[in-house]
Amino acid sequence: MALTIKLKQGCRWDLISLGEVMVRFDPGDRRIATARSFEVCEGGGEYNVARGLKRCFGMDTAIVTAFADDPVGRLLQDLLYQGGVDQTYVRWVAHDGVGRAARNGLNFTERGFGVRAAAGSYDRGHTAVSQLKPGDFDWDEIFGRQGARWLHTGGIFCALSATAPEVAVEAMQGARRHGTIVSYDLNYRASLWKSLGGKARAQEVNRRIAPHVDVMLGNEEDFSAALGYEVPGMDEHHSAFAVEGFQQMIAKVVKDFPFQVVATTLRKAKTATQNDWGAVCYYDGRFFQAKNRENLEIFDRVGGGDSFASGLIYGFLAGRDAQFAVECGAAHGALAMTTPGDTSMATLEDVLQVMKGVGARIAR
Repeated sequence: MALTIKLKQGCRWDLISLGEVMVRFDPGDRRIATARSFEVCEGGGEYNVARGLKRCFGMDTAIVTAFADDPVGRLLQDLLYQGGVDQTYVRWVAHDGVGRAARNGLNFTERGFGVRAAAGSYDRGHTAVSQLKPGDFDWDEIFGRQGARWLHTGGIFCALSATAPEVAVEAMQGARRHGTIVSYDLNYRASLWKSLGGKARAQEVNRRIAPHVDVMLGNEEDFSAALGYEVPGMDEHHSAFAVEGFQQMIAKVVKDFPFQVVATTLRKAKTATQNDWGAVCYYDGRFFQAKNRENLEIFDRVGGGDSFASGLIYGFLAGRDAQFAVECGAAHGALAMTTPGDTSMATLEDVLQVMKGVGARIAR
């Protein structure tokens, strides 16, 4: 079944994202434990998609989230201004002075190098967004009277608290009432689910959410850990381009859930700074594969999957075919990993050049 996407006319937003935005602390060339200074930027799995669509692809996007009203929250506000994602639906929560009731999330992430893998350390307990509950937002106002063509959320947001999945389902139901496409990135994070019941709980939550999803995203680990499907031939040594195994898994998934699109990045991490990188997309009964990029050099891998998602979504929102969409996503994800931070610094021209296979000669 083909996607039926609303026209922009009559819709204020091309895409609305629902999720947490954190301050990322990057120690640069050092380890977190040995750093004496950090670069800061904003980031979050669901937010990164909205930002990529705005900054790289020029689409109108907004974020539905919550911040504690303290200097860290105002730092996030300032960073979001730079990203261009509209903050109309940011919910501000009073700060009690020390963050006992609500606080803002922090994410310490080192990039890794060579044999040393990238590593992260979350500090995001009791955040304002984790305390959202059904009824906090008027989804009929957002998707009906204001209008949005696409809603994006994911497994990171849904792992934040017991109420987060309920908010996600409420948002999805509101979106579907008004003909808005719903995408969901499984984005399994073991550290977030650890105290909530681990993989078993993640699968319970995600399988309850899945029937509300039109476009399901994730890598091979996500489909296994978060939905309970094994991908034949996929392991840490051979995962990058075992497309046949992915296709076998998708054949099972689409029998169980009404997904119109299923897409994944395929990565083989040879070292932290050299990966094989590809992507595949199932749409309207067919599989579409992006160009495989072997020995892709990585500067900062965080956000590569989110940038794949924004490029893929752009392809569909722009009315292009599935082959263009998956190629656009793969190229955008590859470019995002050449710069620091969670979010893309690429331009549409950059993406189109990479899709054409233009080399890395200096442009001047």
